[in-house]
Amino acid sequence: MSLKFVYLLGVVSIRHPIQVVSRITGLSQHVIRVWEKRYRAVVPGRTGTNRRLYTDEDVERLSLLTRATGAGHKISIIARLGVEDLRQLVATVSRGEPVRDGGLTDAGGRRDVLEADREPARSKKEGFIRRGGAAGVPAGVGGGTEAAGDSELVEEAVLATTRFDGETLMRVLEAAVIRFGHNGMLHRVVCPLARETGERWQRGQITAAHEHFASGIIRDFLARTARPFSLGEVAPCAVVTTPAGQLHELGAVIVAAAAGNLGWRVIYLGASLPAAEIAGAVRHNRARALLLSIVYPSDDPRLPEELVMLRRLMPQDSAVLVGGRAAAGYSQALRQIGAVQPGNLVELCDLLEQMRFPRVEG
Repeated sequence: MSLKFVYLLGVVSIRHPIQVVSRITGLSQHVIRVWEKRYRAVVPGRTGTNRRLYTDEDVERLSLLTRATGAGHKISIIARLGVEDLRQLVATVSRGEPVRDGGLTDAGGRRDVLEADREPARSKKEGFIRRGGAAGVPAGVGGGTEAAGDSELVEEAVLATTRFDGETLMRVLEAAVIRFGHNGMLHRVVCPLARETGERWQRGQITAAHEHFASGIIRDFLARTARPFSLGEVAPCAVVTTPAGQLHELGAVIVAAAAGNLGWRVIYLGASLPAAEIAGAVRHNRARALLLSIVYPSDDPRLPEELVMLRRLMPQDSAVLVGGRAAAGYSQALRQIGAVQPGNLVELCDLLEQMRFPRVEG
């Protein structure tokens, strides 16, 4: 489905599905849903199967909100502005002039809403970044829904990544660990961050440098705060890397942390290693599992041959587990080498838990 046409008083009104709106505005579908649900920035119609449909005015509002928030305005403050006020705000931002938010109206024409909402929005959002107290804990920890907390932290992490703001990203991760624990942080904040940065990179909104920046910060944070295990000699070993040509390593960082949290002895090799070097590390460490992340590209003609060579050089009793959004592009080669392809991090963790405590026949 690409377009829906609605006839009103003889005029054709075009309705757009969320995939189209995402491409037009540059917002991810996740952010569009959050802005709709939490801030009622737009109220889309629905199809008979409950799929969202957005009007041209909805698309314009989201585009204007994207430009305004990119300039530093809080979505919690400007989400209810009318289209005309948003146009004026964006025009003012473009000229580099200061804006008096209190003089703007919301979509219903009310001027007092913004001032009433201003302080709660600051205490919740700015309080996390600047007045968060110990370890950058966001205001109101323990209150509200978990979903709202997830989205807020993810938004802060994405913004910090786009600005190369390592201090803020560290504080977001600290807040996530305190609220959700290490595994919760990975599942509920770092994974959505990885998806969002990947989508923005593919749309050309950020560069590979942003992804490498986030990977480095997250890797350093996990090394500093990861739960210590008394592994001993019986702990199974997992080698984690990306194969040659796969330069995006954030997925591998996440997988390495998840395996470590489950009690595996993790050997992290970084990104883009040739098959012979990966196989050598697996053999040297007698690894029970090799965990590969394949994110981009999804059509490297050299990678299938590289995967086949890797399997041939590895010990046959070492399992190969492969994930990442581009892994499906190499399904034929992955089936050929007998690789396991978990659908998401939850499935991967279940598999690692089963492999860590294999059943003993007796």
